[in-house]
Amino acid sequence: MKDAARKGQKDVCVVLAKEMIWSRKAVSKLYASKGQMNFVLMVMKKQLAALQVVRSLQKSTEVMKAMQHLVKISKIQATMWELSKEMTKAGIIEEMLEDNSEPMDDQEEMEEAAEMETDKILFEITAGALSKAPSSETDALPDPELPGAMATSEDEEEEEALEAMQSQLATLHT
Repeated sequence: MKDAARKGQKDVCVVLAKEMIWSRKAVSKLYASKGQMNFVLMVMKKQLAALQVVRSLQKSTEVMKAMQHLVKISKIQATMWELSKEMTKAGIIEEMLEDNSEPMDDQEEMEEAAEMETDKILFEITAGALSKAPSSETDALPDPELPGAMATSEDEEEEEALEAMQSQLATLHT
């Protein structure tokens, strides 16, 4: 077209320009046709996939029907109900046993710990004099002394306890 324009052939240039316009229109029509063909292809693939799903569902339905004939649902439900009842009973019994055994262990441990703490406190307060006293479970009580003698021994114990506490206080200050 450039050569024809250089030579001054106007009629040839017009014909060539019209041909270029038609060819461009043809190219755009080809692209539109290609897009439509791709759309049709995708629709066909979608229909094929839907058909495959329908076939799979039909086979699954057939299998489910066969299983229903083989297995009696009411019997399975009754069995599962009984099993559930037994499991519930077993769970309740197990929980009751655990609940009953744990407090006993905890109570015994707490009593032992309380007794040990009581012994420690009494030992500290009496500065060891209580360890010489007879045990309430095994030893017999000592013969009672005269009331006056008891008063003096109590005074002596108080003085000893006071001295022990003062000595402990002095060691803490140093």
